[in-house]
Amino acid sequence: MVSSWQKVHLSIFAGIIKKNYQMKSLFISLFVVLFASCNDDENTSQKDYTAENKQEILDYISDNDLDAIESATGIYYVINEAGTGEQPISSSNVTVAYKGYFTNGTVFDQSNANGISFNLNQVITGWTEGIQYFKEGGSGILLIPSSLGYGNSGNQTIPGGAVLVFDVNLISVN
Repeated sequence: MVSSWQKVHLSIFAGIIKKNYQMKSLFISLFVVLFASCNDDENTSQKDYTAENKQEILDYISDNDLDAIESATGIYYVINEAGTGEQPISSSNVTVAYKGYFTNGTVFDQSNANGISFNLNQVITGWTEGIQYFKEGGSGILLIPSSLGYGNSGNQTIPGGAVLVFDVNLISVN
């Protein structure tokens, strides 16, 4: 026979089990919703901008009557002034004056006329490759698809998937 004290404890225990079951159900439901929403974000962030970027770059080249060369990786570059000095390699430290903007003309960054110095292996892939097309004293334009820029994530003022345009002047290979 079960005492009244045991009935109270069994009742409390049953209530705890029921609450734990409800909490587990709630936890599992929340987990599924969070997992599904993260999965959706992941799919969005993994969008392939290759075709869009290429068309945007080709339109920009056409609209601005540029004589651009396409590299094997998808960078387009224009050599306005070839330069006569040393040509950098991917690990060179260089000083470059530049202006960075989107294809709509909105400037997102620029240096002063004296430029900035940096190692080419510490910048976006598009710069590591693109600056190597110039010699010291050379200048031109780099059109960089997002896959060689800031990708799908972007960076502060640069949205994910953005094509980047840079007017560059390679001042020196240091």
